[in-house]
Amino acid sequence: MKYNIRGQRILVTDALRDYVEKKLSRLEKYFEAPSTSESIVTLSVTKGVHAVEVTIPLPNAMLRAEEKREDMYASIDLVVDKLERQIRKHKTKINSKFRKDSGIRTMFNDEGSAVRVLDEEDDYELVRTKRFQLKPMDVEEAILQMNMVGHSFYMFANSDTNEVNVVYRRSDGRYGVLEAD
Repeated sequence: MKYNIRGQRILVTDALRDYVEKKLSRLEKYFEAPSTSESIVTLSVTKGVHAVEVTIPLPNAMLRAEEKREDMYASIDLVVDKLERQIRKHKTKINSKFRKDSGIRTMFNDEGSAVRVLDEEDDYELVRTKRFQLKPMDVEEAILQMNMVGHSFYMFANSDTNEVNVVYRRSDGRYGVLEAD
């Protein structure tokens, strides 16, 4: 696997780079063939909080995890654990889906199959469906409406583009807009 390791407001030392590569190489045992795409690792420090964000593009999926801790090395360890859980979960889903079709090969290697996923929280259970009318408004009004109802996101009909958009509150306290292509 190839890694693109970059730092934001932090100097990526050789020791830090080696530690990241060593920890991420532990994920390679789960893949049938080495990934040809480049994994992106972003290390950053904001107000004493060390954040690690890893994105691994795969042919049929995108693995992404982010972790924030007081120590950079702890953040790296925890983000690798998250990615490993994602891989095992995805592999379990694929294998159970194609259990009957024994001829289908997956992108994951069978070496990691001895690991059993114990996270029951990974089951997706839809508990509610909500329908409502979309009122045409601009982005600023949508942010106001979102803040008034106390949610972290708000779907609306954008009066400028006549499309459905979503405004959301980012972890840094600012706002973002999701638009469909």
